Amino acid sequence: MKRIAVSALCVVLGCASNAVLAATDLVIATVNNGHMIEMQKLGKFFEQANPDIKLKWVTLEEGVLRQRMTTDIATKGGQFDLMTIGIYEAPIWAKRGWLLPIKPDAAYDVDDLLPTIREGLSQNGQLYAAPFYGESSMIMYRSDLVQKAGMTLADRPTWNHLRDVAAKIHDPANGVYGICLRGKPGWGDNMALITTMANSYGGQLFDMKWQPQFTSKPWKDAVTMYVDLMKKYGPPGSSSNSFNEVLAMFNEGKCGIWIDATIAASFITDPKQSKVADKVAFAQSPVGTTERGANWLWAWSLAIPKSSKHADAAQKFINWSTSKAYIELVGKEAGWANVPTGTRKSTYANAQFVKAAKFAAAESAALATANLKQNTLPQSPYIGVQYASIPEFQTIGIAAGQQMTAALLGKVTVDQALAQAQQAADREMRKAGYYK
Repeated sequence: MKRIAVSALCVVLGCASNAVLAATDLVIATVNNGHMIEMQKLGKFFEQANPDIKLKWVTLEEGVLRQRMTTDIATKGGQFDLMTIGIYEAPIWAKRGWLLPIKPDAAYDVDDLLPTIREGLSQNGQLYAAPFYGESSMIMYRSDLVQKAGMTLADRPTWNHLRDVAAKIHDPANGVYGICLRGKPGWGDNMALITTMANSYGGQLFDMKWQPQFTSKPWKDAVTMYVDLMKKYGPPGSSSNSFNEVLAMFNEGKCGIWIDATIAASFITDPKQSKVADKVAFAQSPVGTTERGANWLWAWSLAIPKSSKHADAAQKFINWSTSKAYIELVGKEAGWANVPTGTRKSTYANAQFVKAAKFAAAESAALATANLKQNTLPQSPYIGVQYASIPEFQTIGIAAGQQMTAALLGKVTVDQALAQAQQAADREMRKAGYYK
C-alpha cells in the first residue's frame, strides 16, 4: 500500500504538478509495552528526517505478537518489514535463514552494546537483531509496607524469606496484596519467572542428555512455592495477569512485592504513572539454594525478515531507533528515567541517567549477573536462562505454562502439572530426534 507525498525537492526545483514521490510504508510489528509506545510517539522525528518513509505500526500483546510473527516468517508471508523479537528467536531464525544481517552505519558504535546482549542476538559472530531495550529480572517492592511490618529485604533474599515478608504485608481488606507475579500461561509469561525459580532451586530445563527435568525435585520445590505464594498472598485473577496487568496494579498501590523485568522500574518510579513512585525499592531476584540462573536475560530487539519488502528502509529505522542518539532523544523528550535501558554501556555511564534513575544500580547488577551459558547449577546443554535456545522449546514452554496455570487455579495438583509438562516435553524431544 502506497501513500502519495509531495517531494520537498520538487517544490524547490519547480517540478511539474503531477510529479510526486511515493512514500515507502514501513510496517513494524511490535509489543504493546511502554517503551515501544514511546518509540511510536517519537517516530515523527524519524519521518521528518526521512520524508520518503512512513511508519506503519502493528502493536500486539506479547503472546499474540510471537504467534503472528512466527507464522509470518516461517511461511515467508511478508506482512512485516520489521519485527520485534527476542534473544530466543534471533539466533534460531538467523540459522534458518529467515533474517537479514544487521548492518549498522558508522555512527552506530556496535562495541557500545552490552556484550551479553550482543552475543545473544548474534549467530556466528554476526548481529541479526538490534537491541531496543534489554532486561533482566529483579525484586521491586514497597519499602514503606516492608518497614511498617517491621521486616527487611536483603539484596538477594531467599524465597522462604520473601514468602515471610509477603505474608506480613498482605492486606487484601485494604486492597494490598503481598506479592504479584505473572500467572498468564506462556513460555515468555509465567514460565519465564517459574523457570528462574527452578534454576535457583538447583534445577534445569534439560539435562546433558536432553532429558526434560520437570519432575525433578527443584522443579517441584519451585512450583510448590509459586502456587503457595500466589494462592495465599496474591491478587484474585492472577491466572490472567501478564506484565502490563501487574504493572497497572503495582502503579495503583495494590502490590507489595513484584518480581519481573527490570524495565518495569522506569514505569513504577515515574510519578506520572505510579501512585507509589516515591515508595519503591529494589533487590536482586530471590534464591532457593543457588544464585545461578535466578534472574533472566532478555532483549526486545528489531530484526529484518528476509521477506521484508523494504529492507533498506528497515535498516535505516534500526540505525535510528537503537542508537545512542535515540536514547538521548528519549531523555530529552520523556526524561532520563524513561529511556530504554539494558542495551548500551554508555547509558549506565551517563550522569543524567544515573541521577534520574534510582533503579540504575540494581538494574545494572541484575544484567551483569545473568549469564546465557552459565545458566544453571548442574551443567546444561542449552543456551538461555529462562528458555532453552532450541526450536522445540516454544511448544514445550507453552504446554508447561498451561499446566502451571492449571495448578495455580487448583484444577490439578503441582505433581500432576509437572508430570503433564514432562510428558509433553518428552513427546516433543523424541519427535525432534534428541533421543529415542
